[in-house]
Amino acid sequence: MNTLKEKLSLLPDKPGCYLMKNAAGEVIYVGKAKILKNRVRSYFTGSHDGKTQRLVQEIADFEYIVTSSPVEALLLECNLIKQHNPRYNVLLKDDKTYPYIKITNEEHPRLEITRRVVKDGARYFGPYANVGAAQETKKLLDRLYPLRKCKHIPKSVCLYYHMGQCLAPCEYEVDPQQYEEMSEQIARFLNGNYREVKQKLTEQMEEAAEKLEFERAKELRDQIQYIEAIMEKQKVTFSDNVDRDAWGYYADKGWMSVQVFHIRQGKMIERNVALFPYYGEEYEDFISYVAQFYFQEHMRPKEVLFPISKGTDGLEEMLGSRLLTPQRGPKKQLVDMATENARIALEEKFALMARDEARTVQAVQKLGELLGIGYPKRIEAFDNSNIQGIDPVSAMVVFTDGKPDKKEYRKYKVKTVAGPDDYATMKEVIRRRYTRVLKEGLPLPNLVVIDGGKGQIAAAVDVLENELGLYIPVCGLAKDERHRTAQLLVGDPPIPVDLKRDSNEFYLLQRIQDEVHRFAVTFHRNTRGKTMFQSRLDEIPGVGEKRKKLLLKHFGSIKRMREATVDEYRNIGIGDKLARQILQHLREEETTVAPE
Repeated sequence: MNTLKEKLSLLPDKPGCYLMKNAAGEVIYVGKAKILKNRVRSYFTGSHDGKTQRLVQEIADFEYIVTSSPVEALLLECNLIKQHNPRYNVLLKDDKTYPYIKITNEEHPRLEITRRVVKDGARYFGPYANVGAAQETKKLLDRLYPLRKCKHIPKSVCLYYHMGQCLAPCEYEVDPQQYEEMSEQIARFLNGNYREVKQKLTEQMEEAAEKLEFERAKELRDQIQYIEAIMEKQKVTFSDNVDRDAWGYYADKGWMSVQVFHIRQGKMIERNVALFPYYGEEYEDFISYVAQFYFQEHMRPKEVLFPISKGTDGLEEMLGSRLLTPQRGPKKQLVDMATENARIALEEKFALMARDEARTVQAVQKLGELLGIGYPKRIEAFDNSNIQGIDPVSAMVVFTDGKPDKKEYRKYKVKTVAGPDDYATMKEVIRRRYTRVLKEGLPLPNLVVIDGGKGQIAAAVDVLENELGLYIPVCGLAKDERHRTAQLLVGDPPIPVDLKRDSNEFYLLQRIQDEVHRFAVTFHRNTRGKTMFQSRLDEIPGVGEKRKKLLLKHFGSIKRMREATVDEYRNIGIGDKLARQILQHLREEETTVAPE
């Protein structure tokens, strides 16, 4: 603490970013400040609310980086958050990179869905709240406009041409003007001009009905109804046709809800919502979320509307957009609507959490009564995973008061068992887990759950009682022929417990079983994937251990390596010649190796 006091006294009166670290040296929080001295010292003086106190209690050290301007601090904060993934920061995770619809910039353009917006000359529309909404819209456009559908132009016409959904540039010459007209019509549709498309579909439907082509007429009617239901539901319109985003947020009980409305060509085409726990200053964390949202390649509109004007230093310059805090009129109403929707979303989450909490605690209590063991506050569950004995692993998950406690999860690579022997594997893992529990004085569980039947239960009990002298209740979850939870077994010898399938306690056990199975399978897949990844590269001259690790870290899978370009290899320091050798080897191998 003396070292911290000394470092605090040396903090400068300048803007910059700070990195809070725990005792293990891990970065747990990244923040920015106009004046580093004032902001960083505030963590170590005065009192804090519960959520911030959790962060402060873990701070063992800090670093800081001085910047020359607010925009530089904001960009640096985004980069540091992306680099360190700090536990206490508001994080825009990978699944929050929203999908866009793209008209490609090619001789023969096509529509595709992407999560990356890059400067490649293509036209991007969105973002959409989920990939399902983008796919439905693309599906409709694919039927209406005969742009190229194939990713790579084939040698002859395909089914899309015969269905009237492609101009077949593989065999026929297409006037570029025709592509330009279709692209403009698609752009008008995606920017909110739905009436033109709706009118075209209505005419086609009436023509099909006159020709007694009722199936075709029905299909067209369904498409019209889709437009009416999905596209024309938006009531928010602006006559100036300016692209703008309107943000609102609401915070309570350590949680934050953020909503953004996307206005394109004067119409609200989509909204996105995110809910997450936060640990810093309320408005600062909101601005941090917004900055990350646009930092991760989202399209930036001409205007961005905010509920409060403070704390946006550097954001306007970073975005290249006009930042406004409207005080009246339709823009103010839009921001208020975003804020109100954020409040409703968070209150709904709390209501569902309270309901689930009551049901979960009740389920834990009833499970304990059924087993005659009292209230099993801490439940530890185990599962093994292997395929024909290859790379056998096991995993343990912990449920506290009926809820997963992920920081307590543990993974085990099986060391002493050769081949697919579930009983021996269970003995090894139970022995390793509870030997460590005894040695380190860790909390003992009130119940051990085994994903298996009588044999696995007997193996676990044998180690616990006869080797370690522990008398912890053990139960097993046997499955039926469809691999579904069928019976709860307990006792010595194990006997079935009468458990209703529609009860909350049965649902709790299913969740425990599904979670430990998911955790074990994911660990096994990653372990096996790394083994396969390494072995598949062993035959390529010039790829040693160092390069294998580099390739694994960057690409993550053989499939991704195979699909990469020479430029991508060059970007990680691998020369063009070796990159081509790797690609040739993997692509030749593709016909003989089953896909991952």
